[in-house]
Amino acid sequence: MTAGVLTIASCQFVVGPDIEANADTICRLMEQAAKDKADIIHFSECALSGYAGFDFSSFEDFDWGWLREKTLEIMALAGKLKLWVALGSAHPLTEPKKPHNCLYLINPQGQIADRYDKRFCTETDLKNYTPGNHFTLFDLQGVKCALLICFDLRFPEIYRVLYKEGVQCIFQSFYNARQIGPSVHTHIMRQTMQANAATNHFWVSMTNSCGWFCPYPSCFIQPDGEIISQMEDHKEGLIINRVDTSQTFYDPSAPFRDLAIGGSLTNGPGEIDDPRSQNRISL
Repeated sequence: MTAGVLTIASCQFVVGPDIEANADTICRLMEQAAKDKADIIHFSECALSGYAGFDFSSFEDFDWGWLREKTLEIMALAGKLKLWVALGSAHPLTEPKKPHNCLYLINPQGQIADRYDKRFCTETDLKNYTPGNHFTLFDLQGVKCALLICFDLRFPEIYRVLYKEGVQCIFQSFYNARQIGPSVHTHIMRQTMQANAATNHFWVSMTNSCGWFCPYPSCFIQPDGEIISQMEDHKEGLIINRVDTSQTFYDPSAPFRDLAIGGSLTNGPGEIDDPRSQNRISL
């Protein structure tokens, strides 16, 4: 696989129920990312629409026309800035079906190039959203990328499939905000993402909303699992990081990863014809 270099702006801000306020912040951060020479800007889960069940109770009486208008404005700005955008939002289905919790992938021509729909919804999500059933893969600046959303984190099988597809960089959007204080998410979410990165040798842009209280800030993870950049807690802004697939990292499982994925859960001979190996209850 040829090497690629990709500059990513990973963002966080206080997502809320006001679509226009969300859009204004998104556009402001897009302008900043373009000034910082980013190839793509990555937003949190439901960044434009707000998150049903948290920012507002349900999609009953939701203003889909207004969401569409603001999405079109963001698409037009992406075209003006020549910027890729991974935009968290909601995508309506035919009633009475519930919408998807999605990431729109907007290209530098101001068009929707693809859309990822959150595959694994939490029990709370299922009250308001329909889970998706597909991956979204794309090549950008010689780097093969994929989009994921929040609770997908909990299913390592997803990352194994993406590894087998040759994915090198994951854009994963979260919304762990509006909590009353530190929670278990503080201690497990980024750590689980670090494990997914190191286990599969991925770069990861991990974006979160920063509404009060946010248990962890947005960050950027390199393929050995190390967090190399992160936002300040509860503060709007972005971080700029570069993926360079020609770099090498500590990856002790590399010689055996494909073996394990293929179903062999040992890198030994399998059957060991030795009674001292077979007898496990004596010294």
